[in-house]
Amino acid sequence: MSGSAQGRTSGIEVRSIDYVPLNERHGKLWHLGPLWFMSNAQIATLAVGLISITGGGNLLWSLLAIVAGTVLGTFFMAFHSAQGPQLGLPQMIQSRPQFGYVGALLVWLFAYVQYAGFNVFNSILAADALHTTLHGGVKPWVLAVTVVALAVALVGYDIIHKAERILTYVFLVVFGIFTVGILLTLHYPAGSFDLGAFRWTPFLAQFGVVAGYQISWAIYVSDYSRYLPPDVTVRKTFYWTYFGSALGGIWMMVLGTLLAAWAGPHFETITSIDAAGDKVFDGFGAIVLLFAALGLISVTALNMYGGSLTLISAIDSVRRVRPTLSVRLLTLALTAALSVIGALAATAHFLADFNDFLLLVLYLFIPWTAVNLMDYYVVRRGHYAVAEIFNPRGIYGRWGWHGIISYLVGFAVMVPFFSVGTLYAGPAAKALGGADISLFIGLPVSALLYWWLTRSLDVEAEAQLARAEAAALERAASEHREP
Repeated sequence: MSGSAQGRTSGIEVRSIDYVPLNERHGKLWHLGPLWFMSNAQIATLAVGLISITGGGNLLWSLLAIVAGTVLGTFFMAFHSAQGPQLGLPQMIQSRPQFGYVGALLVWLFAYVQYAGFNVFNSILAADALHTTLHGGVKPWVLAVTVVALAVALVGYDIIHKAERILTYVFLVVFGIFTVGILLTLHYPAGSFDLGAFRWTPFLAQFGVVAGYQISWAIYVSDYSRYLPPDVTVRKTFYWTYFGSALGGIWMMVLGTLLAAWAGPHFETITSIDAAGDKVFDGFGAIVLLFAALGLISVTALNMYGGSLTLISAIDSVRRVRPTLSVRLLTLALTAALSVIGALAATAHFLADFNDFLLLVLYLFIPWTAVNLMDYYVVRRGHYAVAEIFNPRGIYGRWGWHGIISYLVGFAVMVPFFSVGTLYAGPAAKALGGADISLFIGLPVSALLYWWLTRSLDVEAEAQLARAEAAALERAASEHREP
């Protein structure tokens, strides 16, 4: 937080879904780079790089699918980042202008499910890494991981940024050595680098999961840029977010593919990392796992922080809530408790289906990101009456039918193209041999339909209202009052 006493309570962040006034804006734009690098550069991301290999693809085409999926998926995610400094709001509350004061509950429900799902997976993975190196049982470590992550999330925005910067520097050393060791010591099956061994289905499966994983970060992005001053440029905000996230994601997914190609059917995330690390030198596998656990704790904190913001937004849509420290603490504690319950109840079957979960996330957020970005960059061009976002009877209405219809239609036209492991394959996906191209269907349909439905919006009148309410919004935010 800023040095202003208005923005702090004993160093703990007070703000949540409320607007951040200009006198509390702070931070450096380059901080977005290490934050998004380290958010992706952790071993949960490594699991995303396994789809093509386990589906019969060869190593070379798996690597190309990872790079292509990351390049595309991160493109959409990074454009959300510029919304934070301009609006001073967390990401999901920005759905109200498209979906309405109450209608935004639709996407908030899906967002909260995503936060919960990732937290279950991350906390189990971190606990497994700690148990493998320090022993003590997985369940006690699940509790320890959750408590530490809760403490970090409670302190809030600034400590999360700082922790991710420190972890980035350590990551470059530890995983730099680990990566070089993998490249020099591991051997891969014959045909791993054969360009002629292309198979369409595993390539598209890998591409889709990677793109979905990167797009899934879209619901977080403005949360960690909203305290930046509004004079930072869209272009530079995009670049720092894009390259940080893309480099971290590609690095870890490539490691996952390399390890899976080396270990074959015996691959298991924790034990394979441990074994590969020990090939560099004895005991190095344990060092890698201990650091990996810290990375997973940090991303669990990110999920708790975002989950808290989403939960507060949802409650506020039903009954107005004054965002206070006690509200933050209550929603963080509830999110942490759900994470623990889910992790302790999860089975190995849940972990095996993590990639199916990633695909479901992709399906749910393709229409949302299309609508949100079309609204911000094309329809309203970044001009919003922020005070009206918190007004249940304001200009954005209770139900934003333009956004809701565009979302539902975009999702519906994707369904025939879904291909989710053994769970479901739509008729179009079956006709394509199991290949999933739903991403290329839902994005343009939702975006273009939303543009068409909103052609009659009086954007200039909205911009005039925003200018008229700006001074009152700043005063209310500085005094922690509702606008």
